[in-house]
Amino acid sequence: MEWLERMNRAIDYIETNLTENIELSEVARMACCSSYQFQRMFSFITDVTLSEYIRRRRLTLAALELQHGGAGKVIDVALKYGYESPVSFARAFHSLHGITPAMARQEGIALKAYPRLSFLITIKGAEAMNYRIETKESFEVFGIEGVFPVNSGGESAFTPAKLWEQSHANGDVKRLEARAGNLPSFVSQNLHPVHAVCSYRKTGPETFPYMLCAFKDEASSMDGYTSVTIPAHTWVIFPSEPHSWDQFGETIETLYKRFYTEWLPTAGYEQVDGIEFEMYGVKDGLNYIELWFAVRKV
Repeated sequence: MEWLERMNRAIDYIETNLTENIELSEVARMACCSSYQFQRMFSFITDVTLSEYIRRRRLTLAALELQHGGAGKVIDVALKYGYESPVSFARAFHSLHGITPAMARQEGIALKAYPRLSFLITIKGAEAMNYRIETKESFEVFGIEGVFPVNSGGESAFTPAKLWEQSHANGDVKRLEARAGNLPSFVSQNLHPVHAVCSYRKTGPETFPYMLCAFKDEASSMDGYTSVTIPAHTWVIFPSEPHSWDQFGETIETLYKRFYTEWLPTAGYEQVDGIEFEMYGVKDGLNYIELWFAVRKV
């Protein structure tokens, strides 16, 4: 229940400040996590990004003010909800409501409303979640690192997915595989040599680190790679069912979503600084994934 209280405190802050500057770091502080962790959690739970939720709520309230006729000029409403000009406000308003701000004053005009979110625990069914909790001593990984903005909109934005795509295309993944050495004894030997780790160090309030990584071993060749020591943690590990490559995206998204929406709110644990691994392997000729989340008891 404490998890729900934190999330709802964050929403309270957002709703109170829709006509002010919303500090995402303060939103995250209300939820007792990092900005990246909160925004990632928020998008998996709600199926919308935090920035889009704020945009929708502001434009919903702006439309209500215009429709009720109590507001002043359109520019006054635009400025109130954070738009610097009537043009930018009109463009955003039209993209959401399908009409101009001036038309919103007409009687009987159709508008869209996005209500305030509230986080609750709901009963979703009896489908089992397979997981295990393991405590591991510190270990070292090394690999190809990128630092990414939390909000990386646009098709041209460089993202972790594009880092993977680029690294496969230029042979970096193959070279990292060749230098990885042996898998450590504390992981499944069905795993591939190269995986991914996220949020393992602080990079700034609105950025996060993501690394294509291999485990350090006596046989590893680490020259030219970034290395990082992962401290001792308790990990909750969610394995997927074996799947074909074309099911990868859906499979990993489902694992993340169920962790954030079903396991985390009810398990009596909290995530530690957003640290997580994506482990990739093969069983019976099919792919499988393990998601590792660093957690602690609350």
